[in-house]
Amino acid sequence: MEFIDYYKVLGVDKSASQEEIKKAYRKLARKYHPDLNPNDKEAERKFKEINEANEVLSNPENRKKYDEFGKDWQHAEAFEQARRQQSYGDGFRYESSDFGEADYSDFFESLFGSTFGSRKSSRRFKGEDYRAEMQIHIRDAWQTHKKTFNFMGKDLRITVPAGISDAQEIKLKGYGGKGSNGGPDGDLYIVFRIINDTDFKRVGDDLYKKVELDLYTAVLGGEITVETFDGKAKIKLKPGTTNGTKMRLKGKGFPVYKKEGKFGNLILDFQIQIPTELSEREIELFNELAQLRKS
Repeated sequence: MEFIDYYKVLGVDKSASQEEIKKAYRKLARKYHPDLNPNDKEAERKFKEINEANEVLSNPENRKKYDEFGKDWQHAEAFEQARRQQSYGDGFRYESSDFGEADYSDFFESLFGSTFGSRKSSRRFKGEDYRAEMQIHIRDAWQTHKKTFNFMGKDLRITVPAGISDAQEIKLKGYGGKGSNGGPDGDLYIVFRIINDTDFKRVGDDLYKKVELDLYTAVLGGEITVETFDGKAKIKLKPGTTNGTKMRLKGKGFPVYKKEGKFGNLILDFQIQIPTELSEREIELFNELAQLRKS
């Protein structure tokens, strides 16, 4: 198994902080994301490698194992126990189908000497849990949909439920690291990052939107059309709407996670637009209005 320098993959020093690792990963993940590099095999390979590096280095426990054991970090627990058992001399023996006989012999002999090669264990070990980030647009999070992504060389197809939130996790059981000695495979946790470049701000299941309103409609009232997340809606405004007035449209917010047919609310925040570059006649009319208000 070829050794991969995960620090080099992310372009950080071995002494890098967790925050530096996170920032480096996000920058590279955006650069090589398959959605931004369609049909680019090299970008796909780099994206897979970046995710693999992040899985290890973003987890302090895994990072510690990697720093000590290198490419064999996933078997750190087995190695540690083998090391302890070797000290006690109780005949502990270790087997694993995850690496070849040559890898097995070389590694254990380097730790314990040539006499260890004949010792094996029947203990089972669960594989490592992995974590991966998936970026989706907020409009994709609006409805339940299928999504295929490549993780460590495998194409995985998952169902993304409507209403999923930023930083929310979904567990794929058995898609983590391989178990040892017949032990169960680890799990894969997908962390979602929601990209929102819309005019809507999402807070929980509610959406917030600022609506520009002309002065005349604000003063006189009337019917206006506003954009909601799933189309246009006509609403009536009472005369005298002031700047910062808020209106709630029930059920026009974001879908509630795993509660089909339920939605949050849309909160409209009206921002009154003061007219500029008035004509002479308009100025005269505003002066007349001002005089009327004083009389």
